[in-house]
Amino acid sequence: MTDGDYDYLIKLLALGDSGVGKTTFLYRYTDNKFNPKFITTVGIDFREKRVVYNAQGPNGSSGKAFKVHLQLWDTAGQERFRSLTTAFFRDAMGFLLMFDLTSQQSFLNVRNWMSKWDRVMCIGLKLKKIKKKKKKELSHREINIPYFETSAATGQNVEKAVETLLDLIMKRMEQCVEKTQIPDTVNGGNSGKLDGEKPPEKKCVC
Repeated sequence: MTDGDYDYLIKLLALGDSGVGKTTFLYRYTDNKFNPKFITTVGIDFREKRVVYNAQGPNGSSGKAFKVHLQLWDTAGQERFRSLTTAFFRDAMGFLLMFDLTSQQSFLNVRNWMSKWDRVMCIGLKLKKIKKKKKKELSHREINIPYFETSAATGQNVEKAVETLLDLIMKRMEQCVEKTQIPDTVNGGNSGKLDGEKPPEKKCVC
């Protein structure tokens, strides 16, 4: 796909404490590589990837394929950058909430974001390092949103986590478009409109 050759541009934000593995997760997803060196993100950074989303047709059949350009924004986890990163929330269509499976505090901190949006995916990182005892302490039963345990080192569940969030977003957009296409007769026909008057423009906000 060349520049501009896509059907949708979707912006996702990665949120979580500093050092949980947001940058390595995104690097694994976009480049399929693992960088073991820890480099603190300063402010905001982003990566891009083009994917093909296959919509689901009626009765579970394959629907239309859409070209999607993903912008994955990597936010700094330090408190001093919090006001900067929140400025990017408004235009984001989905959020990847990340915590370190070996750090209970990072899990407690990420829960503060869960009640704010419905386009959220929670991701537990560093699955390769986690111990069984710690895994029980951070049970995903406490989370009422889609949840994946991933490893940027091995690539386990990395693509699946992002694809699941993308699927939620695309289905929400489809529902929104369907609502804007409801015939006027459903809403009382042309009552209240003058002859020849154009109906008000319907806008879709996802």
